[in-house]
Amino acid sequence: MQLDLVDVFANGPLSGNPLAVVHDGGGLSDARMQALTNWLGFSETTFLSAPTDPAADYAVRIFYPGGELPFAGHPTLGSCHAWLAAGGVPKAAGRVVQQCGIGLVTVKQDGDRLAFAAPPLVRSGPLSPEDRAEAIRLAGVDAAAVVEAVHVANGPQWQLLRLTSAAAVLAAEPAPKAPAGTDIGLAGPCPPGGPADWELRAFFANQLGAFCEDPVTGSFNAGVALHLFGAGLVAGNYVAAQGRKVGADGLVYVSRDGDGVVWIGGRCAMVAHQGLIAEKP
Repeated sequence: MQLDLVDVFANGPLSGNPLAVVHDGGGLSDARMQALTNWLGFSETTFLSAPTDPAADYAVRIFYPGGELPFAGHPTLGSCHAWLAAGGVPKAAGRVVQQCGIGLVTVKQDGDRLAFAAPPLVRSGPLSPEDRAEAIRLAGVDAAAVVEAVHVANGPQWQLLRLTSAAAVLAAEPAPKAPAGTDIGLAGPCPPGGPADWELRAFFANQLGAFCEDPVTGSFNAGVALHLFGAGLVAGNYVAAQGRKVGADGLVYVSRDGDGVVWIGGRCAMVAHQGLIAEKP
């Protein structure tokens, strides 16, 4: 087995969200996958294998330090980048089909970027008053800056607090602890004329209850994009920035094509390629 380290949604050297990709990982037990993920300490580690669906080019399992995810965005792009770099040839030129826990996800090659088709939301609509108040408390935002609080779940159970501005997003001071499984994100519009149109931050609680901030989050960006387009809050393509509070500088390129498909794109860079994994370290 071999291991790649990929920088996803990068906007310069080591500026995005790191991902570990294990090739030919289908023979590993769930416990071994989880143990390696925990030891590496990245937000996610993925394990590639041959697909069981004939429409797919490869299959992937996505683990984070607290368990397994049916879908996640930056692991989707990073896994695709590693699969292509290892010599993978898609069935359809320029389009790669990934098989994961939610089914099939299409990834397209878009110049020097990869972009995945945002999966449909599995839960939407406003948060209850109680959930809204708790999300505001855990995210550490000014309640007066909250424009709306909605579900944008697409595998991870994201709750979105849309704020008045990017400045309000960056001013948030999240709580140190939250119940395991908590997924809360913030989004606010940037001043015009800058490199990005929206500022995002995303927080998740690990298995120990620590409330962690993710550098750049594809699944949350996908949920936000579907909500913004669906609510008529954006009309065309836009760029989202994420990670500045944790030392990253990620950029996410969001577009909607003529068929209404929303694409979440970014640049991927190989940091380390095909390191060998010992069978019994």
